[in-house]
Amino acid sequence: MSTRLSARLSALAASVALLTGLAAPAASADAAPAGGPSAQAAPAGGPSAQAAPTVNLATNPGFELPSPDLADWGSVPGWSCTGGPAEAAVTANAPHTGASALTVTPANADSTGECAQTVAVQPNTTYTASAWVRGNFVYLGATGTGKDVAPAWTETTGGGWQRLSTRFTTGPNARSIRLYVHGWYQQGPFSVDDVRVDGPAPAPAVAAGSVPTNDKVVFFTVDDGWQRTPEAERFIADHRLPITAFPLPMPAATDPDFFRRVTAVPGSSVQDHSVSHTDLSTLPLERQQVEICDARDSMTRIFGSTPTFFRPPYFTWNADTLQAAANCGIRTVLTADADFSWGAANIWHPGLLQPGDVVLMHWTDTLASDLQRALAAADAAGLKPAGLVDYLR
Repeated sequence: MSTRLSARLSALAASVALLTGLAAPAASADAAPAGGPSAQAAPAGGPSAQAAPTVNLATNPGFELPSPDLADWGSVPGWSCTGGPAEAAVTANAPHTGASALTVTPANADSTGECAQTVAVQPNTTYTASAWVRGNFVYLGATGTGKDVAPAWTETTGGGWQRLSTRFTTGPNARSIRLYVHGWYQQGPFSVDDVRVDGPAPAPAVAAGSVPTNDKVVFFTVDDGWQRTPEAERFIADHRLPITAFPLPMPAATDPDFFRRVTAVPGSSVQDHSVSHTDLSTLPLERQQVEICDARDSMTRIFGSTPTFFRPPYFTWNADTLQAAANCGIRTVLTADADFSWGAANIWHPGLLQPGDVVLMHWTDTLASDLQRALAAADAAGLKPAGLVDYLR
């Protein structure tokens, strides 16, 4: 036996001993007949009465949703897997229900094959996380709840599907949790299907085209990111303009340093604009949630800060968009009330720009001159550009 394998098995034994103390394995009524014993984690907090309806908040819970256009190759919609496509793949190999499930094959002895997603929750609220799993030493748990949560786990499912479940109550400051599932070192592949995070949904996001303020400020927002010019970058730097950027993940990942530079002025930020720039109002809530959550995760991974605003492509949205955005932790779905893109100077209300107006522009070859005209319009109205992050929380 190798030293590394011995250490891994020792760590596994220690983990099993610890988890046994937290939540001893017990037979489960939810276990499939072919499965082994199921381990149910003890509740982190007692049940609480919930006035709001219970819904499943997990993104792509059954691994049935397609990847949006322009998504990373091999990505699993809604999920972030540490080993990427080399380890995690959606397959049609005997799913628990539906047409597909997630199968993870750890690529080396140092990998547990973890896949995770961020789920928006309400504080001081009880939720139940569950998933059907197949394999040896599979774990399901949540972090960031504000309280210790024992994961659910199973030593083996005996070749069949088995349901793991853990219950937790969020702390007073918890607005999101990290849901995870993983295997164990050198224990082989495992599969996951029909994931749930059951509880009340966050309140829908607020739709806005301007910011309620009496301050003499206006907000410059720039979308997409396909054409990045040194002239626009220079103009932003020379005039110290706070810019709220809404790039798509693909151009943002192609040239992240450009977006870091053009959002270096205090008050600037990078926000969420979906993955594929699709008209979201044509999609069901579940697919809208993938578009918004995956773009949020990309911006967070690339730039280190999590978006709190969402700009719907084409300014089209519906009630499902507001709920999907909230389920991704987004508080404001923001359009605009002026458009200075591609040489335009359209203000969608009478008169000059007004305090709190949001101005739309795009990363194009005309952006430097668009910014110059927008700044002149703001000056004519006695307004100064400001950062949305300083006014919208």
